[in-house]
Amino acid sequence: MKIERAPGRKAWASRGWWATHRFLILRRIVQVGVLALFLAGPLAGVWIIQGTIAASLTANVVPLTDPLVLLQGLIARHWPEATAFVGCLIAVALYLAFGGRTYCSWICPINPIADSAAWLRRRAGVDKGFAMRLSTRLWILAMVLVASVVTGTIAWEFVNPVTIVWRAVTFQTGVVAALLVVAAIFLFDLLVVRQGWCGHLCPVGAFYGLLAKATLLRVSARGRERCDDCLECFVVCPESHVIAPALRGARAGRGPVVLSGDCTVCARCVDVCPEQVFTLTHRFDTRVDSESRRAEPATPEPAYALNQVHAKDGARADGGKHG
Repeated sequence: MKIERAPGRKAWASRGWWATHRFLILRRIVQVGVLALFLAGPLAGVWIIQGTIAASLTANVVPLTDPLVLLQGLIARHWPEATAFVGCLIAVALYLAFGGRTYCSWICPINPIADSAAWLRRRAGVDKGFAMRLSTRLWILAMVLVASVVTGTIAWEFVNPVTIVWRAVTFQTGVVAALLVVAAIFLFDLLVVRQGWCGHLCPVGAFYGLLAKATLLRVSARGRERCDDCLECFVVCPESHVIAPALRGARAGRGPVVLSGDCTVCARCVDVCPEQVFTLTHRFDTRVDSESRRAEPATPEPAYALNQVHAKDGARADGGKHG
């Protein structure tokens, strides 16, 4: 079966443009909104959130601390202030509720870069490229922790692309370094490995993936009986290996919920599936829809759907002439 390079067109034809892009747009709004809250202080003097994405204070009341940063500090033999522990507990509670790797798809400023590379890769028909083990990022995470122990520093923050980009955007420092980092990640994802940075190298994503194994918010292939094997969910998913157990695990007695910690809950599978197979739910929701529930066509249909109808009619007419 030929894999669609522009996934979502069938869903657009049946459900409309907004339904096919709503979670993608919402993620971009959240990403821009979070950045705007941080920029309000240095640019407008309105200090809603102070600090960085690794450690911040909201409204001078609510602290948030990146659990991986705190862990590196502890094993580097630096005892943080009590607010850092409180901020870490709040962050962990949020991740346990909404998913550890939701940070990767809904907050991280590197995500739009990776998504852009993936989109261009599909459109240009770039081959799969170099294959990397999914465990690579776990090994990198282990090396980061070892480096913190050996150097007595929060080692990853010296080279963390998120921190470099965040400082450049928020404080206008190290702009050249940030541009080089962005270009390197984009080209690596485009030309070398699909979702190479976020899916195979980033130790932050690996760490949050460990937390995400116990999170409440999940994607469910609740309508898997309606799946027509169009493979569009696999095409858009940044961690496509997480889909199959939930989507095709009925015969093995597996439930419809995606339980892998690698899932970023980006919900692009929910957007692009023309049969509305996927939905956002909680980890204990094991319901499965009947096959009879189908997507209702949107009105009016986009030009793509009308062109498909005309093409079919033309094919029938041509067949009649030569039959």
